[in-house]
Amino acid sequence: DVQLVESGGGSVQAGGSLRLSCAASGYTYRPYCMGWFRQAPGKEREGVAGLFTDVDITFLVDSVKGRFYISQDVAKTTMFLQMFSLTPEDTAMYYCAATYGLGTRDPLSRTQYNYWGQGTQVTVS
Repeated sequence: DVQLVESGGGSVQAGGSLRLSCAASGYTYRPYCMGWFRQAPGKEREGVAGLFTDVDITFLVDSVKGRFYISQDVAKTTMFLQMFSLTPEDTAMYYCAATYGLGTRDPLSRTQYNYWGQGTQVTVS
């Protein structure tokens, strides 16, 4: 199976920046698709950013376009979410996710992911 570990969360003031990391391990074959999701208290988990690992095609939810950037390292073992111009609305627990699903078409849909990390908290005041 795949193990995912997030890091990089913290507390910042509005307008600040953070970079989240997701380290993937324990797999035989690289996940087909990976993504970042977030969940605030009382709200459903929503997709923030995603990518198809083999072709480096990326996706961002409209609310973070121009502020967030998703990428992966050359070895494709670590995924990043660089966040600029953070607002209080970005406050949430951020989760890393991965899937081997060949039918995945929307990397921002949480129902298509099988593996999840434990999350890292982002708080913006």
